[in-house]
This record gives sequence, C-alpha cells and structure tokens, in this order.
Amino acid sequence: MFSGNVVLSESHKIMPKIMDRLVGQLKDKGFNKNSAYAIATSKLQKSGNLKKGTNKPTAKGLARGKMTPGQRAKDRASKASGNPASSYRYNKKTNRATKK
Repeated sequence: MFSGNVVLSESHKIMPKIMDRLVGQLKDKGFNKNSAYAIATSKLQKSGNLKKGTNKPTAKGLARGKMTPGQRAKDRASKASGNPASSYRYNKKTNRATKK
C-alpha cells in the first residue's frame, strides 16, 4: 500500500522516512515528542527535504529518504570534501563518515 519512502508515525499519519529517523534521533537525545517533530520539520524544510509549510517531501527529500543513513553520511562528507563517497567509512554509532 505504501512505498518505501514513507512510514506511519505514532499518530498514523504518513511522513517521510528521513523525518521519522530525525524525530527518533531527537527523541533519543531527550526532546519530547512535540519538540522533536517541530525541530525536525523546521530543519528538513530549511534543508529542502520538505516543502515549506508542510510535511510533504520534495524530490530531494524522497531521494534522501531512499538512502541508508550510511549513504547519507558518505554523501555529506563527499560533498564537503570533493572526494568520492567510496573513499569514506560509515560509523553508525556517531552517524558520521570518515576517510578510509
């Protein structure tokens, strides 16, 4: 019924996977549910992953949602340095990619 780009939230509304992951990370850091959703929405809208004023993903947000956390971390690192993503190793504990 649903594609791999969205998940059901706790309130059973459809939201992009990237938002679900960010909300989970914020809740793990101690933010309450409402604060986590507000922060995630704001950050993802500013970064262009969600359409302004909505929780609907942009084309960029759909593409990023299809990526694994490791792929996103390697992509961020490669864009910052100019090196290929294949030259990075992902650390799932820190959610960072470091040069091999």
